[in-house]
Amino acid sequence: MDIDRGIRVAVDTGNVILGSKKSIQNLKLGKGKIVIIAENAPEDIKEDVEYYAKLSNIPVYVYKGSSVELGSVCGKPFTVTTLLIQDPGDSTILEIVG
Repeated sequence: MDIDRGIRVAVDTGNVILGSKKSIQNLKLGKGKIVIIAENAPEDIKEDVEYYAKLSNIPVYVYKGSSVELGSVCGKPFTVTTLLIQDPGDSTILEIVG
């Protein structure tokens, strides 16, 4: 299973939070298994996500594509800069990126 398929299955079958604001809020609370951030995310968002993820011991994976591509992989008609996987569902995303 490749990374794109792993993300899509997690979005479809698990509990995933889309968006930087909500992801950062949950990172501050230590909720989540892994955070995925688009390669073209603004620097301030990248820094915040990496900082709070480090405090909560949650791994960060930089998606090798734009936020438009990440949104498409998630099956959404909008850009997705950040997504936080709280429950991967049937996905093996944690093994793929780990």
